[in-house]
Amino acid sequence: MRFGWRGAIGVLLSVVLLWYAFHDVQWSQVATEIRRANLGLLLLSAVAATGIFPLRARRWRTILDPIAPKLPFGLLWRSTAIGMMVSNVIPARAGELARAYALSRDEPRVSFSAAFASIAVDRVFDTVVVLLLMFAAVLAPDFPGTGGALVRRSATLGIAAIVVALVVFYCIVYFPTQIISLFELFARRIAPSFEERGKAALTSFASGLSVLRSPRRFAAVFGWALLHWLLNAFAFWLAFVAVGVPAPFSAALFVQAIIAVGVALPSSPGFFGPFELAGKLALGVYGVTESVAVTWAVSFHILSFIPITLIGAYYFARLGLSMDEIRHAGDAGDGSGDGPPGDRSGPPRATSDGGARAIAPRSVKPPAA
Repeated sequence: MRFGWRGAIGVLLSVVLLWYAFHDVQWSQVATEIRRANLGLLLLSAVAATGIFPLRARRWRTILDPIAPKLPFGLLWRSTAIGMMVSNVIPARAGELARAYALSRDEPRVSFSAAFASIAVDRVFDTVVVLLLMFAAVLAPDFPGTGGALVRRSATLGIAAIVVALVVFYCIVYFPTQIISLFELFARRIAPSFEERGKAALTSFASGLSVLRSPRRFAAVFGWALLHWLLNAFAFWLAFVAVGVPAPFSAALFVQAIIAVGVALPSSPGFFGPFELAGKLALGVYGVTESVAVTWAVSFHILSFIPITLIGAYYFARLGLSMDEIRHAGDAGDGSGDGPPGDRSGPPRATSDGGARAIAPRSVKPPAA
C-alpha cells in the first residue's frame, strides 16, 4: 500500500511527539516502576482493552441494520479486527478503508461506500460518548482543582458542539434534498470540481445516518458505545492499579478522552507518540509523576497493541486479503458512488420504513425522507 505524504507527515509528527513525551523522563525510574508493576493486572487490562472490539462489531451491526438487517456477527468482528490491525501497521488511517472493504467484499448487501459511511456514523457516536464521559469526570468531586475551571469550560464547549452536531445530523436525515441542494450551491461557487464527489459522499453519509430515524435503534447504538468506552476506561484503570497510578476511576474517563483527541492527529501506525504524550499530560492533571505516567502509557499501549494486531493479521491472511486490494477499493470508492472492484450496487438509499435499497452507480439522489 502506498506510503504517501500523509503517512510521512504522520510518522514525522509521531517522532516529534515521542521525543517531547520522553525527553525529560528518567528512564531508570521508569525501569524501576515497570519492575514493581503487577504483571497479572497489566495482562488483564490488555484482555479488557481487546474486549472493546467485539463490542464495536456488535454496535456496527445495529448501525448497518437499516441497510442490511441482521448481519452475521462473525463477519463484522473479522472486519473490525482487520481494520484495527491495518491501523496498527499502516499509517494514514488505512484501517478504516480496510474495515469497510473487508465487510463489503464478503457481504454483497453492503457496498463499500455504505460500509465506509457507516464507519463515519460509528465515529460520531464515539465522539459523543467519549466527550460525555469526560464531562462526567470533570464534574466528579475528585477532579483536581488546579486548572479545573479551564477544563470545565472546555468540556462545556465540547458538549455544546455535540448538540450542534446532532442537530446538523438530524437535518441531514430528515431534509436530505434541501441539505444536498445547499451543498451543491456552495460547492459550485467555491470548488466546482468537488461538487459531484462531495454530493455522492454526502448522500452515502445520509444513508448511514438512517440509524437516527429510529429512537430505539439510536438508543441501542448509544448503549453499545457507552459499554464500549466504559470497558475501555476500566482497562485503563486496571493498568493504573498495576503500575501504581494514584488516580480514581473517573481519571480513566478523562485520560481516554484526552488520548482520543491526541490520536486524531496524523501519526505513525499504532498511534505511537500521540498516545504517550496525551496520556502523560492527562495524568499530569491528577498530579501523577512523569515516570509513573510514562510507565503506564508505554506498558498499556504495547500490551493492548499486540492481541488485536495478531487477531486481525490472522483474519487478514485467512481471507487472502492484500493491501493493494484495499488501496484500489479506496480509490474506487472515494465518493464517486462506486464500491470496490466488482461492486456495482452503489450507496444504499434509506427508505421510509427503515430499510434500504441499492441505487445505480454514481446516482446522487438523496435518501428518501
